Amino acid sequence: MLDAIAINVSYMSVGAALALVGFTMLALPTVSGVNLVFGSGIAALLAVPQMIVYTMMSSRVSRTGGDYVWLSRSLGGFLGSTITLTGITLETMPYLALIALSAVFAVGSVGLSLGYSSMEGLALPGNIPGSAPFSQFLLAAGLVIILIAINILKPKLGFKLISTCWIIGMFSVAVAVATIIIAGPAGVENYINNLNIPQTTYASLARSYSGPTFDLNSTLLMMPYFALFTYPWFNAAPSVGSELKRTASKWNVPISLLLAFLVVTIPYASMYYAGGFQFTTAALSNPTLVNNYSFNFWTLAIGVSSNYLQALIIGIGWIVLTVAILAFGIITISRYMLAQAFDRYLPSKLAYVSPKYGSPIVAHLLDLAVTVVLIGLAAFLYGTISSLYGAVMASMIYFAFVGVAATIYAVKKERGGSKVLLAIAGILQSIVFAYLTYQFLTYPRIWGGNPLAYGYIAVTFVVGALLYVITKVRRRSEGLNISLTFKEIPPE
Repeated sequence: MLDAIAINVSYMSVGAALALVGFTMLALPTVSGVNLVFGSGIAALLAVPQMIVYTMMSSRVSRTGGDYVWLSRSLGGFLGSTITLTGITLETMPYLALIALSAVFAVGSVGLSLGYSSMEGLALPGNIPGSAPFSQFLLAAGLVIILIAINILKPKLGFKLISTCWIIGMFSVAVAVATIIIAGPAGVENYINNLNIPQTTYASLARSYSGPTFDLNSTLLMMPYFALFTYPWFNAAPSVGSELKRTASKWNVPISLLLAFLVVTIPYASMYYAGGFQFTTAALSNPTLVNNYSFNFWTLAIGVSSNYLQALIIGIGWIVLTVAILAFGIITISRYMLAQAFDRYLPSKLAYVSPKYGSPIVAHLLDLAVTVVLIGLAAFLYGTISSLYGAVMASMIYFAFVGVAATIYAVKKERGGSKVLLAIAGILQSIVFAYLTYQFLTYPRIWGGNPLAYGYIAVTFVVGALLYVITKVRRRSEGLNISLTFKEIPPE
Protein backbone atom coordinates (compact mmCIF):
# COMPACT_ATOMS: atom_id res chain seq x y z
CA MET A 1 0.00 0.00 0.00
CA LEU A 2 2.76 2.47 0.91
CA ASP A 3 4.64 1.81 -2.33
CA ALA A 4 1.44 2.11 -4.39
CA ILE A 5 0.48 5.43 -2.79
CA ALA A 6 4.05 6.73 -3.03
CA ILE A 7 4.18 5.87 -6.75
CA ASN A 8 0.92 7.68 -7.43
CA VAL A 9 1.62 10.76 -5.32
CA SER A 10 5.13 10.97 -6.77
CA TYR A 11 3.62 10.85 -10.27
CA MET A 12 1.33 13.68 -9.14
CA SER A 13 4.51 15.77 -8.98
CA VAL A 14 3.81 17.82 -5.88
CA GLY A 15 7.42 19.01 -5.53
CA ALA A 16 7.57 20.33 -9.09
CA ALA A 17 4.08 21.84 -8.92
CA LEU A 18 5.06 23.92 -5.89
CA ALA A 19 8.32 24.97 -7.56
CA LEU A 20 7.34 25.87 -11.13
CA VAL A 21 4.08 27.76 -10.63
CA GLY A 22 5.79 31.14 -11.04
CA PHE A 23 6.99 30.35 -14.58
CA THR A 24 3.37 29.61 -15.52
CA MET A 25 1.93 32.71 -13.86
CA LEU A 26 4.45 34.83 -15.77
CA ALA A 27 2.88 33.58 -19.00
CA LEU A 28 -0.77 34.14 -18.02
CA PRO A 29 -2.61 36.99 -19.79
CA THR A 30 -3.74 38.14 -16.32
CA VAL A 31 -3.15 37.06 -12.73
CA SER A 32 -6.03 39.14 -11.40
CA GLY A 33 -8.09 36.83 -9.21
CA VAL A 34 -5.92 33.74 -9.78
CA ASN A 35 -6.37 31.92 -6.48
CA LEU A 36 -4.17 28.84 -6.21
CA VAL A 37 -5.99 27.43 -3.17
CA PHE A 38 -9.39 27.58 -4.87
CA GLY A 39 -7.79 26.45 -8.12
CA SER A 40 -6.40 23.36 -6.43
CA GLY A 41 -9.83 22.61 -4.97
CA ILE A 42 -11.55 22.97 -8.34
CA ALA A 43 -8.95 20.77 -10.03
CA ALA A 44 -9.38 18.12 -7.32
CA LEU A 45 -13.16 18.11 -7.85
CA LEU A 46 -12.68 17.75 -11.60
CA ALA A 47 -10.51 14.70 -10.87
CA VAL A 48 -13.23 12.86 -8.90
CA PRO A 49 -14.79 11.16 -11.97
CA GLN A 50 -11.35 9.94 -12.99
CA MET A 51 -10.73 8.68 -9.46
CA ILE A 52 -13.93 6.63 -9.67
CA VAL A 53 -12.96 5.24 -13.10
CA TYR A 54 -9.47 4.21 -12.03
CA THR A 55 -10.62 2.75 -8.71
CA MET A 56 -13.32 0.63 -10.31
CA MET A 57 -11.33 -0.44 -13.37
CA SER A 58 -8.19 -1.22 -11.38
CA SER A 59 -10.12 -3.70 -9.27
CA ARG A 60 -11.55 -5.31 -12.40
CA VAL A 61 -8.47 -5.29 -14.64
CA SER A 62 -5.34 -5.51 -12.49
CA ARG A 63 -2.72 -6.01 -15.14
CA THR A 64 0.65 -4.66 -16.19
CA GLY A 65 -0.11 -1.63 -18.34
CA GLY A 66 -3.21 -0.78 -16.31
CA ASP A 67 -5.44 1.60 -18.26
CA TYR A 68 -3.82 0.61 -21.58
CA VAL A 69 -5.31 -2.87 -21.18
CA TRP A 70 -8.92 -1.79 -20.71
CA LEU A 71 -8.54 1.04 -23.24
CA SER A 72 -7.28 -1.26 -25.99
CA ARG A 73 -9.86 -3.97 -25.16
CA SER A 74 -12.72 -1.46 -25.29
CA LEU A 75 -11.68 0.64 -28.29
CA GLY A 76 -9.80 -1.97 -30.31
CA GLY A 77 -6.17 -2.62 -31.10
CA PHE A 78 -5.47 0.17 -33.58
CA LEU A 79 -6.98 3.04 -31.60
CA GLY A 80 -6.03 1.71 -28.17
CA SER A 81 -2.42 0.96 -29.07
CA THR A 82 -1.78 4.15 -31.03
CA ILE A 83 -3.32 6.51 -28.47
CA THR A 84 -1.49 4.80 -25.60
CA LEU A 85 1.87 4.93 -27.39
CA THR A 86 1.41 8.65 -28.07
CA GLY A 87 -0.34 9.68 -24.86
CA ILE A 88 1.54 7.66 -22.23
CA THR A 89 4.30 5.32 -23.39
CA LEU A 90 6.25 7.92 -25.37
CA GLU A 91 4.71 11.07 -23.86
CA THR A 92 6.11 10.22 -20.44
CA MET A 93 9.60 10.66 -21.87
CA PRO A 94 9.29 14.43 -22.52
CA TYR A 95 7.65 14.70 -19.12
CA LEU A 96 10.65 13.00 -17.55
CA ALA A 97 12.93 15.36 -19.48
CA LEU A 98 10.93 18.28 -18.06
CA ILE A 99 11.23 16.86 -14.54
CA ALA A 100 14.96 16.12 -14.93
CA LEU A 101 15.53 19.79 -15.79
CA SER A 102 13.26 20.73 -12.89
CA ALA A 103 15.49 18.66 -10.59
CA VAL A 104 18.51 20.62 -11.80
CA PHE A 105 16.59 23.84 -11.19
CA ALA A 106 15.83 22.58 -7.67
CA VAL A 107 19.50 21.75 -6.96
CA GLY A 108 20.64 25.15 -8.22
CA SER A 109 17.92 27.10 -6.42
CA VAL A 110 18.52 25.31 -3.12
CA GLY A 111 22.26 25.92 -3.40
CA LEU A 112 21.71 29.56 -4.23
CA SER A 113 19.23 30.00 -1.36
CA LEU A 114 21.75 28.46 1.04
CA GLY A 115 24.38 30.97 -0.03
CA TYR A 116 26.33 29.07 -2.70
CA SER A 117 26.45 31.69 -5.46
CA SER A 118 28.43 29.37 -7.76
CA MET A 119 25.20 27.38 -8.35
CA GLU A 120 23.38 30.31 -9.91
CA GLY A 121 23.90 28.92 -13.42
CA LEU A 122 21.83 25.85 -12.54
CA ALA A 123 19.03 27.91 -10.99
CA LEU A 124 18.50 30.30 -13.90
CA PRO A 125 16.32 29.30 -16.88
CA GLY A 126 18.41 28.54 -19.95
CA ASN A 127 17.20 31.64 -21.80
CA ILE A 128 18.30 34.01 -19.01
CA PRO A 129 21.82 35.54 -19.10
CA GLY A 130 24.07 33.82 -16.60
CA SER A 131 22.49 30.39 -16.95
CA ALA A 132 24.55 27.30 -17.76
CA PRO A 133 22.58 25.15 -20.25
CA PHE A 134 25.45 22.69 -20.79
CA SER A 135 25.82 22.03 -17.07
CA GLN A 136 22.04 21.77 -16.74
CA PHE A 137 21.99 19.17 -19.51
CA LEU A 138 24.85 17.15 -18.03
CA LEU A 139 23.33 17.06 -14.55
CA ALA A 140 19.82 16.24 -15.80
CA ALA A 141 21.06 13.50 -18.14
CA GLY A 142 23.36 12.11 -15.44
CA LEU A 143 20.47 11.88 -12.99
CA VAL A 144 18.34 9.95 -15.50
CA ILE A 145 21.25 7.59 -16.25
CA ILE A 146 21.79 6.84 -12.55
CA LEU A 147 18.11 6.16 -11.88
CA ILE A 148 17.71 3.93 -14.91
CA ALA A 149 20.85 2.01 -13.90
CA ILE A 150 19.31 1.42 -10.47
CA ASN A 151 16.09 0.12 -12.05
CA ILE A 152 18.06 -2.19 -14.34
CA LEU A 153 20.41 -3.62 -11.71
CA LYS A 154 18.14 -3.50 -8.63
CA PRO A 155 14.49 -3.14 -9.74
CA LYS A 156 13.08 -3.67 -6.23
CA LEU A 157 15.29 -0.84 -5.02
CA GLY A 158 13.55 1.41 -7.57
CA PHE A 159 10.24 1.01 -5.72
CA LYS A 160 11.81 1.56 -2.31
CA LEU A 161 13.64 4.64 -3.58
CA ILE A 162 10.30 6.23 -4.49
CA SER A 163 8.80 5.46 -1.07
CA THR A 164 11.88 6.76 0.73
CA CYS A 165 11.97 9.99 -1.28
CA TRP A 166 8.25 10.48 -0.71
CA ILE A 167 8.48 10.07 3.06
CA ILE A 168 11.43 12.48 3.27
CA GLY A 169 9.62 14.90 0.97
CA MET A 170 6.40 14.87 3.00
CA PHE A 171 8.36 15.61 6.16
CA SER A 172 10.09 18.52 4.42
CA VAL A 173 6.78 19.92 3.16
CA ALA A 174 5.46 19.88 6.73
CA VAL A 175 8.60 21.64 7.96
CA ALA A 176 8.35 24.22 5.17
CA VAL A 177 4.68 24.96 5.87
CA ALA A 178 5.33 25.34 9.60
CA THR A 179 8.34 27.57 8.89
CA ILE A 180 6.33 29.95 6.71
CA ILE A 181 3.41 30.12 9.15
CA ILE A 182 5.66 30.75 12.16
CA ALA A 183 7.65 33.40 10.26
CA GLY A 184 4.41 35.21 9.43
CA PRO A 185 4.14 38.55 7.63
CA ALA A 186 7.18 39.98 9.42
CA GLY A 187 9.40 37.09 8.34
CA VAL A 188 8.28 37.29 4.71
CA GLU A 189 8.74 41.05 4.63
CA ASN A 190 12.21 40.77 6.15
CA TYR A 191 13.24 38.08 3.62
CA ILE A 192 12.10 40.04 0.58
CA ASN A 193 13.58 43.33 1.74
CA ASN A 194 16.92 41.69 2.52
CA LEU A 195 17.22 40.52 -1.10
CA ASN A 196 18.03 44.20 -1.85
CA ILE A 197 16.38 44.17 -5.29
CA PRO A 198 16.23 47.72 -6.68
CA GLN A 199 12.73 49.22 -6.42
CA THR A 200 11.35 45.90 -5.18
CA THR A 201 10.25 45.56 -1.56
CA TYR A 202 7.58 43.60 0.21
CA ALA A 203 5.40 46.70 0.45
CA SER A 204 5.84 47.68 -3.21
CA LEU A 205 4.96 44.17 -4.37
CA ALA A 206 1.84 44.01 -2.20
CA ARG A 207 0.73 47.46 -3.45
CA SER A 208 1.32 46.49 -7.08
CA TYR A 209 -1.60 44.03 -6.99
CA SER A 210 -5.07 45.54 -6.86
CA GLY A 211 -7.28 42.73 -8.16
CA PRO A 212 -9.78 40.52 -6.33
CA THR A 213 -8.80 37.54 -4.18
CA PHE A 214 -10.74 35.22 -6.48
CA ASP A 215 -11.99 35.31 -10.04
CA LEU A 216 -13.41 32.10 -11.50
CA ASN A 217 -12.42 32.73 -15.11
CA SER A 218 -8.85 33.70 -14.22
CA THR A 219 -8.47 30.75 -11.85
CA LEU A 220 -9.74 28.35 -14.52
CA LEU A 221 -6.79 29.45 -16.67
CA MET A 222 -4.61 27.51 -14.21
CA MET A 223 -6.47 24.21 -14.64
CA PRO A 224 -3.97 22.92 -17.25
CA TYR A 225 -1.20 23.63 -14.76
CA PHE A 226 -2.75 21.38 -12.13
CA ALA A 227 -3.39 18.85 -14.91
CA LEU A 228 0.25 19.04 -16.03
CA PHE A 229 1.62 18.10 -12.64
CA THR A 230 -0.93 16.84 -10.18
CA TYR A 231 -4.46 15.55 -10.29
CA PRO A 232 -4.87 13.37 -13.42
CA TRP A 233 -1.89 11.14 -12.75
CA PHE A 234 -3.61 8.22 -11.06
CA ASN A 235 -2.32 5.72 -13.60
CA ALA A 236 1.10 5.08 -12.04
CA ALA A 237 0.00 2.46 -9.52
CA PRO A 238 -2.59 0.89 -11.89
CA SER A 239 0.18 0.54 -14.50
CA VAL A 240 1.82 -2.00 -12.19
CA GLY A 241 -1.56 -3.53 -11.34
CA SER A 242 -0.41 -7.14 -11.50
CA GLU A 243 2.23 -6.35 -8.86
CA LEU A 244 -0.20 -4.78 -6.37
CA LYS A 245 -1.88 -6.51 -3.48
CA ARG A 246 -5.68 -6.39 -3.45
CA THR A 247 -6.02 -3.74 -0.74
CA ALA A 248 -3.45 -1.49 -2.41
CA SER A 249 -5.26 -1.85 -5.74
CA LYS A 250 -8.58 -0.87 -4.15
CA TRP A 251 -7.57 2.14 -2.07
CA ASN A 252 -4.41 3.72 -3.54
CA VAL A 253 -6.22 6.06 -5.96
CA PRO A 254 -8.66 7.72 -3.49
CA ILE A 255 -5.93 8.07 -0.86
CA SER A 256 -3.55 9.50 -3.47
CA LEU A 257 -6.09 12.14 -4.52
CA LEU A 258 -6.67 13.22 -0.93
CA LEU A 259 -2.97 13.37 -0.10
CA ALA A 260 -2.11 15.27 -3.27
CA PHE A 261 -4.86 17.79 -2.56
CA LEU A 262 -3.58 18.40 0.96
CA VAL A 263 0.10 18.56 0.01
CA VAL A 264 -0.53 21.01 -2.83
CA THR A 265 -3.21 23.19 -1.25
CA ILE A 266 -1.83 23.66 2.26
CA PRO A 267 1.53 25.08 1.06
CA TYR A 268 -0.24 27.65 -1.14
CA ALA A 269 -2.53 28.50 1.78
CA SER A 270 0.50 29.02 4.03
CA MET A 271 1.95 31.48 1.50
CA TYR A 272 -1.31 33.43 1.45
CA TYR A 273 -1.48 33.37 5.25
CA ALA A 274 2.04 34.64 5.86
CA GLY A 275 2.63 36.86 2.87
CA GLY A 276 -0.90 37.90 2.06
CA PHE A 277 -2.76 37.19 -1.17
CA GLN A 278 -1.72 40.46 -2.81
CA PHE A 279 1.98 39.99 -2.15
CA THR A 280 2.03 36.29 -3.06
CA THR A 281 0.23 36.83 -6.38
CA ALA A 282 2.47 39.77 -7.28
CA ALA A 283 5.65 37.92 -6.29
CA LEU A 284 4.77 34.75 -8.25
CA SER A 285 4.19 36.86 -11.36
CA ASN A 286 7.23 39.10 -10.95
CA PRO A 287 9.86 38.27 -13.63
CA THR A 288 12.82 39.37 -11.51
CA LEU A 289 11.83 37.34 -8.46
CA VAL A 290 10.83 34.23 -10.42
CA ASN A 291 13.64 34.14 -12.98
CA ASN A 292 16.56 35.57 -11.01
CA TYR A 293 15.67 34.54 -7.44
CA SER A 294 13.69 31.33 -8.08
CA PHE A 295 10.79 32.61 -5.97
CA ASN A 296 8.34 29.84 -5.06
CA PHE A 297 7.00 28.00 -2.01
CA TRP A 298 10.30 26.22 -1.38
CA THR A 299 12.61 29.22 -1.67
CA LEU A 300 10.25 31.32 0.45
CA ALA A 301 10.37 28.68 3.20
CA ILE A 302 14.16 28.51 2.98
CA GLY A 303 14.37 32.29 2.98
CA VAL A 304 12.31 32.75 6.15
CA SER A 305 13.81 29.77 8.01
CA SER A 306 15.58 30.52 11.27
CA ASN A 307 18.70 28.39 10.79
CA TYR A 308 20.82 26.56 8.23
CA LEU A 309 19.71 23.04 9.23
CA GLN A 310 16.06 23.93 8.88
CA ALA A 311 16.71 25.44 5.45
CA LEU A 312 18.73 22.37 4.42
CA ILE A 313 15.88 20.00 5.39
CA ILE A 314 13.46 22.03 3.27
CA GLY A 315 15.85 22.11 0.33
CA ILE A 316 16.53 18.37 0.48
CA GLY A 317 12.78 17.73 0.49
CA TRP A 318 12.32 19.79 -2.67
CA ILE A 319 15.08 17.87 -4.45
CA VAL A 320 14.05 14.35 -3.39
CA LEU A 321 10.37 14.94 -4.22
CA THR A 322 11.47 15.89 -7.73
CA VAL A 323 13.77 12.87 -7.98
CA ALA A 324 10.84 10.66 -6.91
CA ILE A 325 8.93 11.78 -10.01
CA LEU A 326 11.77 10.55 -12.22
CA ALA A 327 12.04 7.30 -10.28
CA PHE A 328 8.37 6.45 -10.70
CA GLY A 329 8.32 7.49 -14.38
CA ILE A 330 11.10 5.11 -15.29
CA ILE A 331 9.14 2.22 -13.75
CA THR A 332 5.85 3.27 -15.36
CA ILE A 333 7.22 3.62 -18.91
CA SER A 334 8.76 0.17 -18.81
CA ARG A 335 5.44 -1.38 -17.71
CA TYR A 336 3.53 0.17 -20.60
CA MET A 337 6.22 -1.00 -23.01
CA LEU A 338 6.03 -4.49 -21.54
CA ALA A 339 2.25 -4.60 -21.93
CA GLN A 340 2.31 -3.34 -25.52
CA ALA A 341 5.14 -5.70 -26.47
CA PHE A 342 3.28 -8.59 -24.83
CA ASP A 343 0.33 -7.77 -27.13
CA ARG A 344 2.78 -7.98 -30.08
CA TYR A 345 2.17 -4.32 -30.95
CA LEU A 346 5.68 -3.23 -29.98
CA PRO A 347 8.77 -5.31 -30.86
CA SER A 348 9.09 -8.36 -28.64
CA LYS A 349 12.59 -7.27 -27.56
CA LEU A 350 10.98 -4.54 -25.45
CA ALA A 351 9.30 -7.28 -23.42
CA TYR A 352 12.62 -8.94 -22.66
CA VAL A 353 13.19 -9.23 -18.92
CA SER A 354 16.74 -10.04 -17.82
CA PRO A 355 16.78 -13.38 -15.97
CA LYS A 356 19.77 -12.11 -13.99
CA TYR A 357 18.38 -8.77 -12.84
CA GLY A 358 14.62 -9.26 -13.30
CA SER A 359 14.30 -5.96 -15.17
CA PRO A 360 13.22 -4.92 -18.71
CA ILE A 361 16.64 -3.79 -19.89
CA VAL A 362 15.80 -2.92 -23.51
CA ALA A 363 12.73 -0.87 -22.50
CA HIS A 364 14.81 1.08 -19.99
CA LEU A 365 17.56 1.78 -22.53
CA LEU A 366 15.05 3.08 -25.09
CA ASP A 367 13.58 5.34 -22.42
CA LEU A 368 17.09 6.59 -21.58
CA ALA A 369 17.99 7.41 -25.19
CA VAL A 370 14.81 9.36 -26.00
CA THR A 371 14.70 11.21 -22.66
CA VAL A 372 18.32 12.38 -22.90
CA VAL A 373 17.75 13.70 -26.44
CA LEU A 374 14.67 15.62 -25.28
CA ILE A 375 16.58 17.08 -22.32
CA GLY A 376 19.18 18.38 -24.76
CA LEU A 377 16.59 19.87 -27.12
CA ALA A 378 14.79 21.65 -24.27
CA ALA A 379 18.00 22.89 -22.64
CA PHE A 380 19.80 24.13 -25.74
CA LEU A 381 17.09 25.07 -28.26
CA TYR A 382 14.42 26.55 -25.98
CA GLY A 383 16.20 27.10 -22.70
CA THR A 384 13.02 26.77 -20.65
CA ILE A 385 11.42 23.94 -18.75
CA SER A 386 7.99 25.06 -19.96
CA SER A 387 8.97 24.33 -23.58
CA LEU A 388 8.00 20.71 -22.88
CA TYR A 389 4.59 21.55 -21.39
CA GLY A 390 2.83 21.19 -24.74
CA ALA A 391 3.80 17.53 -25.14
CA VAL A 392 1.66 16.70 -22.08
CA MET A 393 -1.42 17.59 -24.14
CA ALA A 394 -1.11 14.09 -25.63
CA SER A 395 -1.87 12.68 -22.18
CA MET A 396 -4.94 14.89 -21.84
CA ILE A 397 -6.25 13.36 -25.08
CA TYR A 398 -5.31 9.90 -23.82
CA PHE A 399 -7.21 10.34 -20.55
CA ALA A 400 -10.27 11.54 -22.48
CA PHE A 401 -10.25 8.25 -24.41
CA VAL A 402 -9.72 6.30 -21.17
CA GLY A 403 -13.03 7.79 -20.02
CA VAL A 404 -14.70 6.66 -23.25
CA ALA A 405 -13.23 3.18 -22.80
CA ALA A 406 -14.53 2.96 -19.22
CA THR A 407 -18.02 3.95 -20.41
CA ILE A 408 -17.97 1.25 -23.10
CA TYR A 409 -16.76 -1.30 -20.56
CA ALA A 410 -19.59 -0.32 -18.20
CA VAL A 411 -22.26 -0.66 -20.88
CA LYS A 412 -20.98 -4.04 -22.04
CA LYS A 413 -19.94 -5.76 -18.80
CA GLU A 414 -21.37 -4.03 -15.73
CA ARG A 415 -24.82 -4.33 -14.18
CA GLY A 416 -26.99 -2.32 -11.83
CA GLY A 417 -25.56 0.60 -9.88
CA SER A 418 -21.97 -0.17 -10.86
CA LYS A 419 -22.91 0.15 -14.51
CA VAL A 420 -24.50 3.56 -14.01
CA LEU A 421 -21.71 4.88 -11.77
CA LEU A 422 -18.86 3.77 -14.04
CA ALA A 423 -20.60 4.98 -17.21
CA ILE A 424 -21.36 8.43 -15.77
CA ALA A 425 -17.84 8.76 -14.34
CA GLY A 426 -16.34 7.77 -17.70
CA ILE A 427 -18.43 10.35 -19.57
CA LEU A 428 -17.55 13.10 -17.09
CA GLN A 429 -13.85 12.19 -17.27
CA SER A 430 -13.94 12.51 -21.07
CA ILE A 431 -15.62 15.93 -20.82
CA VAL A 432 -13.03 17.18 -18.29
CA PHE A 433 -10.09 16.17 -20.45
CA ALA A 434 -11.67 17.47 -23.63
CA TYR A 435 -11.92 20.83 -21.82
CA LEU A 436 -8.28 20.65 -20.71
CA THR A 437 -7.17 19.81 -24.26
CA TYR A 438 -9.13 22.83 -25.46
CA GLN A 439 -7.29 24.99 -22.91
CA PHE A 440 -3.91 23.73 -24.15
CA LEU A 441 -4.79 24.58 -27.75
CA THR A 442 -6.41 27.92 -26.94
CA TYR A 443 -3.42 29.26 -24.99
CA PRO A 444 -0.33 27.79 -26.69
CA ARG A 445 1.93 30.59 -25.41
CA ILE A 446 1.20 29.53 -21.83
CA TRP A 447 1.21 25.78 -22.30
CA GLY A 448 4.29 25.19 -24.42
CA GLY A 449 2.71 25.26 -27.86
CA ASN A 450 5.91 25.04 -29.93
CA PRO A 451 7.35 22.83 -32.70
CA LEU A 452 9.23 20.66 -30.19
CA ALA A 453 6.12 19.74 -28.19
CA TYR A 454 3.53 19.58 -30.96
CA GLY A 455 6.00 17.99 -33.36
CA TYR A 456 6.72 15.26 -30.84
CA ILE A 457 3.00 14.50 -30.49
CA ALA A 458 2.47 14.40 -34.25
CA VAL A 459 5.51 12.22 -34.95
CA THR A 460 4.72 9.71 -32.19
CA PHE A 461 1.10 9.39 -33.36
CA VAL A 462 2.13 8.76 -36.97
CA VAL A 463 4.79 6.29 -35.83
CA GLY A 464 2.25 4.53 -33.62
CA ALA A 465 -0.33 4.21 -36.41
CA LEU A 466 2.24 2.96 -38.92
CA LEU A 467 3.65 0.55 -36.37
CA TYR A 468 0.25 -1.06 -35.85
CA VAL A 469 -0.37 -1.45 -39.59
CA ILE A 470 3.11 -2.83 -40.24
CA THR A 471 2.92 -5.20 -37.30
CA LYS A 472 -0.52 -6.46 -38.34
CA VAL A 473 0.65 -7.15 -41.89
CA ARG A 474 3.85 -8.85 -40.73
CA ARG A 475 2.09 -10.99 -38.16
CA ARG A 476 -0.55 -11.96 -40.72
CA SER A 477 2.21 -13.40 -42.91
CA GLU A 478 3.15 -15.54 -39.89
CA GLY A 479 -0.42 -16.79 -39.58
CA LEU A 480 -1.29 -14.53 -36.61
CA ASN A 481 -4.13 -12.02 -36.36
CA ILE A 482 -3.10 -9.50 -33.69
CA SER A 483 -6.62 -8.02 -33.70
CA LEU A 484 -7.71 -11.07 -31.72
CA THR A 485 -5.23 -10.13 -28.99
CA PHE A 486 -7.36 -7.12 -28.08
CA LYS A 487 -10.55 -9.09 -27.55
CA GLU A 488 -9.44 -10.68 -24.28
CA ILE A 489 -7.84 -9.50 -21.04
CA PRO A 490 -4.23 -10.76 -20.99
CA PRO A 491 -3.24 -13.36 -18.38
CA GLU A 492 -1.34 -12.36 -15.23
